[in-house]
Amino acid sequence: MLADKLTPFINRYNELGEMLSSPDITSDIKRMTTLSKERSSLEKIVEKAQDYKSVIAQINDTKEMLYDAEMAEMAKEELKELEIQIPILENDIKLLLLPKDPNDDRNIIVELRAGAGGDEAAIFVGNLFEAYTRYADLKDWKVEILSSSPSDAGGYKEIIALIRGEQVYSRLKYEGGTHRVQRVPATESQGRVHTSAITVAVMPEVDDVEIQINENDLKIDVMRSSGCGGQSVNTTDSAVRITHLPTGLVVTNQDQKSQHKNKEKAMKVLKARLYDLEMQEAIAKDSANRSAQVGTGDRSGRIRTYNYPQNRMSDHRITLTLYRLAEIMQGGLMDEIIEPLIADHQSKIVEAAGL
Repeated sequence: MLADKLTPFINRYNELGEMLSSPDITSDIKRMTTLSKERSSLEKIVEKAQDYKSVIAQINDTKEMLYDAEMAEMAKEELKELEIQIPILENDIKLLLLPKDPNDDRNIIVELRAGAGGDEAAIFVGNLFEAYTRYADLKDWKVEILSSSPSDAGGYKEIIALIRGEQVYSRLKYEGGTHRVQRVPATESQGRVHTSAITVAVMPEVDDVEIQINENDLKIDVMRSSGCGGQSVNTTDSAVRITHLPTGLVVTNQDQKSQHKNKEKAMKVLKARLYDLEMQEAIAKDSANRSAQVGTGDRSGRIRTYNYPQNRMSDHRITLTLYRLAEIMQGGLMDEIIEPLIADHQSKIVEAAGL
């Protein structure tokens, strides 16, 4: 029974409370902080568990009243109201019991690249990045462009950005994969619909402690920055290309006039890619975990189609179709497609865990 699974959480929460109230703990700040964090992490599930047990107790008491002729009618009404709460509380508890993705609280580095479709793909990179930026504004997140390669026709051949804020990775991790766009390009005189594709990679931001890089494993090249179109070109040798020799990963940055800043941003992207590589290898080894992933596994698969003539956005992982493409893209209303992805992911984890 679910109630039995909740008992250890309640017991541990109470045990931690007793430990934290002990006079001995006040002299050990580090241990007190650790115990406080653990107790805080259990707080929500304990509150729901207590609500759940309270409702069950009330249901049992109310059922006793059914045998009293004078109280039976009132008891039936109360019983209906109480029993409605049970599945809601059970669902909330199951979600709280799910193992938490350790990266959910992290900031992210997101990379968008034009694929098949030439100029139209580059333009859509710009469109999708603008949609993410609007979504970030609604969430009060901060977006910082780390590197970009503008296209002559508009948009970007590639753009890499850091997005900072609360629960950024937990919501945008589902965006990784191939995004396909179907629309009539502005240059198409016959009105024919063209299909283009771009790729999106979403990686957690990591710090120096988590990813340590041996300087001997790096090849760092300094070169002159190159510009695009009428844009002002930095003519100093400030562009930086870093090659990580063991993996072959290459990161280039030329957006800043300072060589030091370009190197700093390139290193930030390299660390995120190395961490992401470790994550992907771990997922590949764990086939059971991989099958439960929605958006954190295979990056090569087509995940979504944006059909502009039909005002349609379709996510192929959960067979979801919304005829609100313009509103979602222009209004930053990405939650309309992210929320169903999260719900689907959680349901699969609940099923796999046998909750």
